[in-house]
Amino acid sequence: MKFLTAFFRLVRWPNLLFILLTQLLFYYCIVLPSLPLSYFALGKKLTEPVLWLLALASVLIAAGGYIINDYFDINIDRVNKPDKMVVEKVIYRRWAIIWHLVLTAAGLLLSLYVSLKTNFVVVAANVVCAALLWFYSTTFKKKLLSGNIIISALMAWTVLVLYVAANTAPSARFGADEQIMQAMQRIYKFAVLYAGFAFILSLVREVVKDIEDMEGDVRYGCNTMPIAWGVPAAKVFAGVWLVVLIGSLLVLQLYVLQLHWWWSALYCIVLLVVPLLLILRRITQAQVTADYHRISSLIKWVILPGILSMIFFRIY
Repeated sequence: MKFLTAFFRLVRWPNLLFILLTQLLFYYCIVLPSLPLSYFALGKKLTEPVLWLLALASVLIAAGGYIINDYFDINIDRVNKPDKMVVEKVIYRRWAIIWHLVLTAAGLLLSLYVSLKTNFVVVAANVVCAALLWFYSTTFKKKLLSGNIIISALMAWTVLVLYVAANTAPSARFGADEQIMQAMQRIYKFAVLYAGFAFILSLVREVVKDIEDMEGDVRYGCNTMPIAWGVPAAKVFAGVWLVVLIGSLLVLQLYVLQLHWWWSALYCIVLLVVPLLLILRRITQAQVTADYHRISSLIKWVILPGILSMIFFRIY
């Protein structure tokens, strides 16, 4: 039981649930309602069974990425979070690398099957994702901004991959149903919208986590933003992106109100804009490591109502 609990902590099971929930909601609330019946007559298409395999592949690759991150972060974690360590304390390093390889390989094999049913961009992109997770853990995590951008881009990909998998009709350009092309344009717009939300919020959280982990990062030669530019500059960077996100959400509500989606607008203001303003204020006031840890946790939970907002597109 102790091993099982430690293993789920190692793979960050709440984050994996977020990935699964994001992909399922995007498919059932945005992709599926957008597709015309003619789409399902195509030879290659994103059906429900294929969706579940794609979501499982995403979860497995992400889990492998979390394991390899902790594998290479042992020394830093001894300083930053000694009480939360799993690798070496509960799971031997040798088994950690084996689990990383098994989960990643399983995720890529599922991606290959999904590509056979949709298109080969899925497996090619997921191979790149798996490679980026490895090199992030070994190299990019210690570099200025590059590691933050990689993780944020990978978070955005969890949404974009649904559009890529659904868009199995490049052949549509050669005479396929016009309705399919219109559906893909609609799905693409929503994919960019939610991917952008995920990218910005993940980028802010990564910078906040870098500030939180400064002590161990400095000791082991990392060159993250708060180390290279200083904490005040890192806080300004995070704050600017929060302002961009808040402004974008408010502008979006102007369009939503024109459609008379009153409940959707209220939901966004209360559960997204207000918490983001609170996070912005807390970032400006944060002083100690515990403050940044609370902010990081709060950002993660703001992602949840962002994901759940997809339900409104199903309702309306």
